[in-house]
Amino acid sequence: MASELQRRKTAVVFGAMDVDFDGFLTESDFSALAARWTENRGLPPASAQARRLTAIMTGWWQMLLAESDADGDGRVTLDEVLLVVDGLAADTSPVVATADAMFEAVDADGDGRISAGEYRELIEAWTGQPTDTDEVFGLLDGNGDGYLSRHEFTELWTEFWAGDNPNAPGTWVFGRFELPLRSV
Repeated sequence: MASELQRRKTAVVFGAMDVDFDGFLTESDFSALAARWTENRGLPPASAQARRLTAIMTGWWQMLLAESDADGDGRVTLDEVLLVVDGLAADTSPVVATADAMFEAVDADGDGRISAGEYRELIEAWTGQPTDTDEVFGLLDGNGDGYLSRHEFTELWTEFWAGDNPNAPGTWVFGRFELPLRSV
């Protein structure tokens, strides 16, 4: 069963992905996220980069749907995502696959690393609002070189989805949020 921290992390991301606020994730939510991200980057919708970003987001949706849609209704609830999170301690392969795809999406200039600016763009695409990410990026950039490599990003992404340590840098991959209260 997902811990309170895992539930909180998942709920924060679920809320950001549920663009139409209907309580379900659907393909249209992922299309809207891709459109927002494309717009934030200033890409023409028909450009190769915009099509690539949309394909990555659509691919992530297809993987999430396949892994999470327990009742087969074509939409995913928070509880269905949490069922997948429950199984990640035993098998992180679904997370590693999405980390690779998301790295491709975030690495806007294709240089094989994510800069602080590219990370900010990711968070602003999720939240739909300007966000100061300098402090969080500093936590994520463990070696202090100003970038996240594919390997670093995969570790952080996996820590976020499968981890249960509030002090782990990966806890903050999607930005800051309020931690659950500790039970005594």
